[in-house]
Amino acid sequence: MAPFRVFDGKLAIITGSSRSFGAVCAEHFASRGANVVINYATEGSTPQAEALAKKFETEYNVKALPVRVDISKPDGPQKVVDAAKAHFADAAGKFQIDIIVNNAATVNAQSLEDLDLDLFQATFDLNCRAPALLIKAAIPYLPTDRSGRIVNISSACTTWGVWWQTSYAGTKGALEAMTRVWARELAERATVNCVGPGPMDTGLYAGLPEETKEALKPFNKLTPLGKARPGIDTQEMVSLAEDIGCRPGYLDEVAGIVGIACLPESGWMTGTVMGANGGGAFVR
Repeated sequence: MAPFRVFDGKLAIITGSSRSFGAVCAEHFASRGANVVINYATEGSTPQAEALAKKFETEYNVKALPVRVDISKPDGPQKVVDAAKAHFADAAGKFQIDIIVNNAATVNAQSLEDLDLDLFQATFDLNCRAPALLIKAAIPYLPTDRSGRIVNISSACTTWGVWWQTSYAGTKGALEAMTRVWARELAERATVNCVGPGPMDTGLYAGLPEETKEALKPFNKLTPLGKARPGIDTQEMVSLAEDIGCRPGYLDEVAGIVGIACLPESGWMTGTVMGANGGGAFVR
């Protein structure tokens, strides 16, 4: 059954959305009626982004715009907004951004003693500065009736204290702190919330070193919804659960929680971190 078009006519910008979780998020909104901006950084992702845009327009009767811009660069976020305005503004020049999902991020798994300054800076630029600058660029075009929705993608590792995550957990923790600030500053324009995923079915876990998998197992085993379900979950997922201690979340499961934060009915929630981790990290 096709989903209800609860975002019909709205415009959603999703960063890092040519593949993996970002692409699933973009499809979540497109399938529910939103026009979408598919932001991505590299030339190699252009075929995927263009194919997604064509699929969304054909299957869901929405408008979709691929925008290749590296938002880790200081001028990148403004370029994304400018491209969206040039494409989606009506004949009278009216343009509104209804939904922003700050998904693009990089993982930097270095120990504190091995911390590389350049990699640390690059992690901060994409995970922290880019979301701030994108929202800053979007402010003139956000709704003025509190109907806007901004969702920042954080991580369960901000509460887990996982080894080798000074840069990644640190920047995601900073993003959670900024979310609360923006919830106050943008209160008349948009709600601002975080979604904190735990392990997701992105393929990343299967390629982790054994030392890392073993270190994460104690956390994963505490996940109430993490027990694999033979006959329901894929065999690949069942095998991975045995390897890392729990099944990762399916991408559409997490995208659905992002979507919940953007519903019109979610207008009384702002400045929160929503757990999307099967209960592996309880947040409030």
